Amino acid sequence: MKDAHDVAVQVRRLGDPRPALALGTAAWVVATIVVLLAGERWAATLPVCVAGIVVGLLGSALFLAQRRAARRGRRGAQVGLS
Repeated sequence: MKDAHDVAVQVRRLGDPRPALALGTAAWVVATIVVLLAGERWAATLPVCVAGIVVGLLGSALFLAQRRAARRGRRGAQVGLS
């Protein structure tokens, strides 16, 4: 049986959105590079790849803004972000 400290560390690690945001955005960057290198054949998918990058960057910015507000103790901030 796991002790409470190990469970708390694992929950904190799994609840952190930063790795998912970074990996997802990186995957869209790689997809964009592949589409650009493929030439005219995959040109129609380029807007989807760019949108994926933009959504990843917006998600990262939103997370960072919420975390900053939580650390400052603002009333409108999410709870549990550190």
